[in-house]
Parts: sequence; structure tokens; C-alpha cells
Amino acid sequence: MSEYDVEQSRGMHVVQAGSREAPPLLLIHGSGFSGASWDPVVPALAGSHHVIRIDLPGCGRSAGASSYRVPDQADRVAALLDDLGLSFVVVLGHSSGGYIATALAERRPDLVASLALISTGPSPEALLRQPVLLRALLAPPLGPLLWARRSEAMIRRGITVTCARPVDVPNDLVTDVRRIRYGTLRKVLTANSAYIAQRSVPERLAALDVPVLVLFGAEDPRWDPASARWYEVVPGARIEMLPGVGHIPMIEAPKATSGPVLRFAAASAGPPSA
Repeated sequence: MSEYDVEQSRGMHVVQAGSREAPPLLLIHGSGFSGASWDPVVPALAGSHHVIRIDLPGCGRSAGASSYRVPDQADRVAALLDDLGLSFVVVLGHSSGGYIATALAERRPDLVASLALISTGPSPEALLRQPVLLRALLAPPLGPLLWARRSEAMIRRGITVTCARPVDVPNDLVTDVRRIRYGTLRKVLTANSAYIAQRSVPERLAALDVPVLVLFGAEDPRWDPASARWYEVVPGARIEMLPGVGHIPMIEAPKATSGPVLRFAAASAGPPSA
């Protein structure tokens, strides 16, 4: 597997893997994460695809932005794909990365061959009471103080508290999380909440003509796992539950995650038939 970094003038950090001639597969991370969150599944995906991982604005090694609204984030991703000369891309979004993937399909359907949403909460009603450590880290009044003093151990704990099994957190992900500013994270979280409050993800997808895969951990502590069934309103949507898995399937169960994604991508990639 070949891997090479590309720094774009738009300020977004990109890591690509696999053959450039293979079908393109775009990976969009969730809030407070970076492209490094996909590390465990990249080898399997890059065996048959041109894998593009991005750090969203203000995350990892990407510069900040003036707006973190989901449609604005999607527009920046679209511009990046245009720069790379890519279209008919299979787009994977983890957690809130699924909102940006959905907005990308809404705004630039010419770029999106299909969507795979992993642990993407469908609407505010599906949000569970968050683990204590996450509530402390993400919300005032303790949030700013704890975020400023966060250690590697605290970051690892903050990630693993959303998992249903012991995991090895990628070191690059820990490093990237330390780069994110608290103010940026709060803006991102606010923007994400506004997007799904305005209109649920299943409702948005039902209005689109795009193949959809929904993967959900059966023991997700952040979003009600039963809410995965809310996506049944999307015509033809495939919904798969991952037993014994929490909120971060790519890290918790790489094989169980990459398998359905590869099968879905093989069936849905490429330009529409004439």
C-alpha cells in the first residue's frame, strides 16, 4: 500500500493511500477527531480503492475556518475533491462526519456515488446522556479548563469511554486531538446540532437519489442504537448493526467495519449508467 501526503492551498490536510487509478473512497471524521481515526481500516480499504482522508478545518493538521456550519464544511470538501479531479466518490462519514457527507450529497450530487454513515446520529432525539468524562470535557464550566490541561491519558480515556470494548487508540489521533482548540470544538458541535435540528439526516437522505449504508454499533453509548432503524425511511438504505461495538467501529472492530463498507462500495461505486 502506498501512502503520500498532500497539502492543499485551501488549508486542509489530506492523506491518500492506494492506487490513484482505483475507485475513490473519501473518509470524513467526526467531531474532535481527525483523519487518523481511520488508521485501523485504511489498509483493508486501500487494497481496492483510492482512499482519501481529510482533516476537517480546525482539526488535526488543518487550518481553522471562519465558519463551521455543516453546509460550509461540505462546500470546502467539494472544492477539495474538485482540486483533486475526483467525482463519483464513495463517501464514508463517521459520527458527525456523516452530516458533512450528507450535506455534500445535497449540495454536490455530481461528486457522490454513494454514502456510508457510521455511528451517525439521525436527529437530536436520538442523543443519549453522554458519559460523564465527555460531559466534563465538552461543556462549560469545566470544559475549557479541562481541555487546556488535557493529558495524553485523558485524551485516550475520553476516546475509549465511547467504546464498548478495549481498544488501541492510534497515536496520531491522540496527537491530532491535542491540536484542536476548545473554542473550535464548541463551534463545530453547535453547528452539527443546528444541522440535524433543522432537518433529520434520514429525512435529508430520503430526498436524495443516492445509495446509503448505515453502520451502527449495537452498544453505542452516545446515540441510541435503536435509532439506526430510523434510516429505514430512506429508500433502499442498508442498515447493519455491529454486535458488541460502541461509537467508534473503525477502531473497535476494523474487520467488521471494513467488510460491509467494501461490499457496499463495490456495489455502488462509479458513474450512473446511461
